[in-house]
Amino acid sequence: MASLQVRGVHKTFGSTPILHGVDIDVADGEFLTLVGPSGCGKSTLLRLIAGLEEISGGEIQIGGRRVNEVPPKDRDIAMVFQNYALYPHMRVSDNMAFALEMRRESKTKINARVRSAAAILGLEPLLDRYPRQLSGGQRQRVAMGRAIVRDPQVFLFDEPLSNLDAKLRVAMRAEIKDLHQRLKTTTIYVTHDQIEAMTMADRIVVMRAGVVEQIGSPLDLYDHPANVFVATFIGSPAMNLLPGELADSGGAIELRLASGQRLPVPPEFVPAERGAGPAVHLGIRPEHLEIGGDGVPATVVVVEPTGSETHVLARIDDGGESVMIGVRDRVSLSPGEPVKLRPRFDKAHFFDVETGVRISA
Repeated sequence: MASLQVRGVHKTFGSTPILHGVDIDVADGEFLTLVGPSGCGKSTLLRLIAGLEEISGGEIQIGGRRVNEVPPKDRDIAMVFQNYALYPHMRVSDNMAFALEMRRESKTKINARVRSAAAILGLEPLLDRYPRQLSGGQRQRVAMGRAIVRDPQVFLFDEPLSNLDAKLRVAMRAEIKDLHQRLKTTTIYVTHDQIEAMTMADRIVVMRAGVVEQIGSPLDLYDHPANVFVATFIGSPAMNLLPGELADSGGAIELRLASGQRLPVPPEFVPAERGAGPAVHLGIRPEHLEIGGDGVPATVVVVEPTGSETHVLARIDDGGESVMIGVRDRVSLSPGEPVKLRPRFDKAHFFDVETGVRISA
């Protein structure tokens, strides 16, 4: 195992910049997830760490050693790809043993490593099969086994579950997390699926357009997003954003929504810093938007029962925004039905309209 440092890393393809000075520290034994929309640079960063792409600027260290000029085979990393990358003409055992054979390890050591990895991943009955005889989940376990036998300092996963169906993805998420908890190997995992990131990672790096937007634990990012992008990217359903202005009303502060509706803001939740001006976005997660009381009038548009909870899409009256409400209890609501919506200000956030940055209370 080893720590990993990314210092001011830039990557340019021709005249097109992809990464703009990325800084990340990964602790020894940590499970770090890189998440963001397609094209944000997360897979490019992983390939730079692996040595599969040449770095344009900055420095990468693995275990305190600068590896910018070190070839991939000498970086002591193992990578698991999205498409498994198994040799179709080799049996499972041979696929898993291949890297060790290239290193000219002894037959005894190779067999012991393969058997150990197969036991960890439940692959023992499959060792004599060929990849074409395996399911997608089994192939992915073989790819993971091939990485395990190398006993690397760092595991790199590049969207390894994106080719699997929804049920199998959930099962494989649990397998990978359990594997990390047993092996304690430093792991960097790339995904565009924020649910994967939330459920698996010790810490998450949220990226957009080649820039790190925020780094933190899953719940830290969920509860304290640094800006509008992180707030709306992390969480499903996404955080509601209501445009409005903070204004003084007889000595008290109220939020005047774009629809004309007014919400009194409790003094303890009024932002101390108003940003560039009174214009703000109120960010409120669906489960923190309550139905009933003396809230803002709205009209139900769609009701989506999911079993464990109900999602209600409603539109604020007088031409206001659409919002999603998450209700744990079963509710009997119909499209067109009037409701009152009350945000929990102890769970809400204000964001500066111009910068998108969260404004602290």
